[in-house]
Amino acid sequence: MNSHDAWTTRPEKKSDHAAVRAVTMAAFETRDEADLVDALRADDAWIDGLSMVTTTPDGRVVGHALLTRCWVDDAPALCLAPCSVLPEHQRTGAGSAAVRALLDAARGDEGPFVIVLGHPDYYPRFGFRRASLFDIKLSIDVPDDALMALSLHPDRALPSGTVRYAAPFGI
Repeated sequence: MNSHDAWTTRPEKKSDHAAVRAVTMAAFETRDEADLVDALRADDAWIDGLSMVTTTPDGRVVGHALLTRCWVDDAPALCLAPCSVLPEHQRTGAGSAAVRALLDAARGDEGPFVIVLGHPDYYPRFGFRRASLFDIKLSIDVPDDALMALSLHPDRALPSGTVRYAAPFGI
């Protein structure tokens, strides 16, 4: 267990699945992201230990973030998505704590690169930069500043190419 900014983070357990689904359902307007998490659990892209929850001091799950396998052309990478926090705990550091814990865990041995399609004002705080600076793109049109990339190891340059997500993403 890690404590980031007064929040406790830990890898998701099987007993957390319902709570993670509830958090994800509450954080997004549709059930698509919650269904995506469920589908990723059953996919080869899933990596045990890289689904992180944020909890209150009494153990209640209030946030969740997930890294799964993806590729930049043929280079293995990780995809950060989705990141969810209960609305009443948003802007309190709960999401940031989960993301930091995930990135720390991934620095171990799972992969040197992380790709995220998300809010351009949020993810740069973790070191993400516009993917287009590295000639990384998607097969679909997205705003240039929304697709971002991070090398977890400063000595490893980001690969260039097209991101291939796991099948449940539908991209």
